[in-house]
Amino acid sequence: MERRRLVGIALLVVSAFTGTLAFRLATPAIAFYTRDTLSASMLAVSIVSMSFVLARAFSSVFGGLLLEKRKSLLHIGGIAMMGNALAVHLYPLTSNWIQVAGIKLLNGFLNGLSWPMAQFVVAVATPREIRARVTAVYFFFGSIASLLGNYIYAYTIDFGLSGQMWISSVFFVLTGLIMIIAYILLSDWIVPKREKKSSQGPSLDPRKVLVIASLMAVIVAFTSGEITYVYVSEALGLEKATTATLLGWVDFFASLLSYFSSWFADKVSEVGMVKLTAVLAGISPLLAAVKTSFTVFLGIFLALFAFQSFRPISRKVLASYHRSSLAIGGVNGVQNLSTFLGGVFFGLAYSIGEIHVGVTLNGALLAFTPVSVILLLKASAIR
Repeated sequence: MERRRLVGIALLVVSAFTGTLAFRLATPAIAFYTRDTLSASMLAVSIVSMSFVLARAFSSVFGGLLLEKRKSLLHIGGIAMMGNALAVHLYPLTSNWIQVAGIKLLNGFLNGLSWPMAQFVVAVATPREIRARVTAVYFFFGSIASLLGNYIYAYTIDFGLSGQMWISSVFFVLTGLIMIIAYILLSDWIVPKREKKSSQGPSLDPRKVLVIASLMAVIVAFTSGEITYVYVSEALGLEKATTATLLGWVDFFASLLSYFSSWFADKVSEVGMVKLTAVLAGISPLLAAVKTSFTVFLGIFLALFAFQSFRPISRKVLASYHRSSLAIGGVNGVQNLSTFLGGVFFGLAYSIGEIHVGVTLNGALLAFTPVSVILLLKASAIR
């Protein structure tokens, strides 16, 4: 690849690292602050967590529409990312979970403008034959940062929420600047809207991709945001720092292995990999429902692996669509809206409590079984 193109893509990969680091440090800090300091219920924690993805769902689509109008509007994504640096300083000022949820809405709106645009640029600026793998590397660097962010949280607990948010805000500003520089370098390769009659259309029906993305996001919602930290800590009786560290490692290994899924999708079969990720996502909540350390973490691992494997494949498919920026913004929106529904459902179903049938099962996770079955049926119908 040309040097300017390579540097631009590399910078966006770096932005995935710095931005995820900022976000992942803040997530457990806000989770335990809401649950312990503000004494919020699990439903309230779910609403806080899902407020972020709800706002991100709508702003993702809005960002895609903006980008179709004029590619120079891409810089809004970098500016929005820097806006997070101001928003996170509001969390220590809150006195109830409703205020936390309101700030989460703001964070979600800003992230919905910034991340889908970056993913779109990585996808369209990368040559088609290596697109899934490069996109997987982009997400993998985010997972390295997720691991590091969890470690930073564990080692900065004594800083308090305010001190941790200062660290987070520095990385948000840095991420926004990196994004803007990358967009300037990659301006020649950014094509928000393609001709409808293209010699290389998408290998899968984009509508089927959106359906699979939606169902998968509902199911793996229990691994998203604050609710994951609280569930694992309470289900297994783990300390906050230990919970954050272990979840960081699970996310890291899931992302590392997802690169091989992307290689398989590039070289062998995108359809085959979509079917495999659907199966793994479908069984993940059933495993995580069994309240032992092995099954809880295995279920979370399979959910993360499936979702992280599916993301680059879906972006590769949609980047070939004639309205690629809107399609990628749309899949982000659909996934976030579905995650919101799944997360709130998990919070509501948490009151089911535990079911004892030889082993102890979490009723809220078992309640996802019908959605798992529908996902498996939809995936099996893909050709």
